[in-house]
Amino acid sequence: MLNLSLNRHSDSRSPVTRIDVRVAHEAPELLRLAYDIFGDLDRVLIPQAQPPLRTDELWKHSCFEVFLSAEKGYYEFNFSPSSQWAAYRFDGHRRGMRDAAAADPAIAWSPGQELARLTATLRLPTDLAGRIGLSAIIEDKEGNRSFWALAHPPGAPDFHHAACFAAQLPPAD
Repeated sequence: MLNLSLNRHSDSRSPVTRIDVRVAHEAPELLRLAYDIFGDLDRVLIPQAQPPLRTDELWKHSCFEVFLSAEKGYYEFNFSPSSQWAAYRFDGHRRGMRDAAAADPAIAWSPGQELARLTATLRLPTDLAGRIGLSAIIEDKEGNRSFWALAHPPGAPDFHHAACFAAQLPPAD
C-alpha cells in the first residue's frame, strides 16, 4: 500500500488544507483508492448524490482522479462524491481522448466537517506501464476551484502532464 499526499497548485486557494491518498493494489486487477480531505469542509461544495452513472465533465466540480500510464498512452478515471464516474483512454498528452472500456467502480463518500473520505475501487486495464498520477479538484461554495496533485509542472494546472505521474503503482497484494 502507498500513502501519499497531494499538493495544492500555487495559483489556487482552498478551504481544504490537506489531501492524503492511500493506494492499495488489492489484486492484479483491482485498485482501491482512499482520498482523505482535511480542512474547513463546511466551505466545500460537494455534488449531491446521484445514480452511479458514467458522466462527463466531473472535473468542473469537486472530484478525485487517478491517471494510469499504459504501454501506449494513459488512462484517466474520475470519481465524484455524487457516485458518478468517468473513464478515458488517451494516446498521448491530451491526444486521442475516448471513453475507456471500464466496469463501474465502487465509490463511497463519507462526509464530515473537518475530515471527509472518498473511496473508489476499480478494475484495472491490462496494459498498464506502472506510473500513476493522483489528483483532485475541490470547489468551494464561492465558486473557486483548487487543483491538487502529487506534483505540478510549471505553469497552469495540468494533471495530464508527465510530471504528474509521480508515483509507481504498488505491486498487487
